[in-house]
Amino acid sequence: MLTALSNALKVKELRKKILFIFAMITVYRLGSFVPVPGVDPAQFRELIEAGGILGLLDLFTGGALARFTIFAMGISPYITASIIMQLLTAVVPKLEQLSKEGPEGRKIIAQYTRYATVVLGFVQGIGFTMFIQNMGAIPDPNIVSLGIIVLTLTAGTAFLMWLGEQITEKGIGNGISILIFTSIISVYPSVFFDTIERFQLGTVTIWNLLIFVVAGLALVAAIIFVQQGERRIPVQYSKRVVGRRIYGGRSTHIPMKVNQAGVIPVIFASSVLAFPVTIAQLLPFGWAQSLAEALQPEGALYLGTFAAMIIFFTYFYTAITFNPQEVSDNIKKYGGFVPGLRPGRSTASYMDRILTRITLAGAVFLAIVAILPNFMLPLTRINIEFGGTSLLIVTGVALETMKQIESHLLMRHYEGFMR
Repeated sequence: MLTALSNALKVKELRKKILFIFAMITVYRLGSFVPVPGVDPAQFRELIEAGGILGLLDLFTGGALARFTIFAMGISPYITASIIMQLLTAVVPKLEQLSKEGPEGRKIIAQYTRYATVVLGFVQGIGFTMFIQNMGAIPDPNIVSLGIIVLTLTAGTAFLMWLGEQITEKGIGNGISILIFTSIISVYPSVFFDTIERFQLGTVTIWNLLIFVVAGLALVAAIIFVQQGERRIPVQYSKRVVGRRIYGGRSTHIPMKVNQAGVIPVIFASSVLAFPVTIAQLLPFGWAQSLAEALQPEGALYLGTFAAMIIFFTYFYTAITFNPQEVSDNIKKYGGFVPGLRPGRSTASYMDRILTRITLAGAVFLAIVAILPNFMLPLTRINIEFGGTSLLIVTGVALETMKQIESHLLMRHYEGFMR
């Protein structure tokens, strides 16, 4: 990985992209320390440190929520809006037609997603403002100060959405994933020093540390193994004579990854599950408070729902990104076939059956890794800030980003047809 990164810095275009990413990350981290005007975050920080769903949200914002800065809501409204738009694209004919119109149609859907993000951010901003007002964290709760807080939080989320899009467009990798990756990484140093302090006090033993390190390394290795795993479907192309040239007559394969969706299901499940629980926690009703307490991250109901949502979003995202019927039609169009199968419907059914089976393995693996650290806590006595979720995201985003860097390097070092 270090070799690929050093080689990337030697290429001018890649160096600009990498430096642009670091510049945007710097802006993001600086904004994470700009406080919202008119708020005293001291009492709010005590609630965050107690853990729960707000602690998970604070993990995705890199501590911005605990400090109640302009990026306190993070990018979760944008993720929720993206999921809503993808679901609507599958059921609304107009949106489905736009998605098939190429780049122009996707631009219109992206614009709708931005509008939905602002609306959801505004609603969530109102909820957070009411919550901190009830806690007495707003010294002068008049209509003007409350309005400024809501607008500031909404503007912060809109700015993060723009920042993520800029990273995707002008940098390398998915901008939203990189922002979440940065937030999680920024929390790790404080967890490290807290663990050292607890070791010196004797609450954490050397055996706890050894179990933690071994389990962490094994988990990272397993994540990389599954993320890189793929099922290769052989494809044979028949020979075609066009004029004096002969085309085709070669063998290749279609790689079908075990985890086609990457870390997107974990991010989706965390954001979708956190949104209603946060709203329920802010409502002054008994049933809402009971729901919020039942869905705390350490509870059995939360873990079960979280695992089920990860499996659902893995299948959902895989179905969006890989269409067996479309792939089968393209193979047939160019004179290819899977050995032993008829081109067309038989090939599509075969690929769909394989995709369903390997996606199940990838989805179950993601769910197990996401909830496993909750059962490891009694052995290690180290709470690494929702370790399974954060470890999946960090490892997955790092792998995908390095893959894109290596693909850029391969293009730069390719000799081409003329020497």
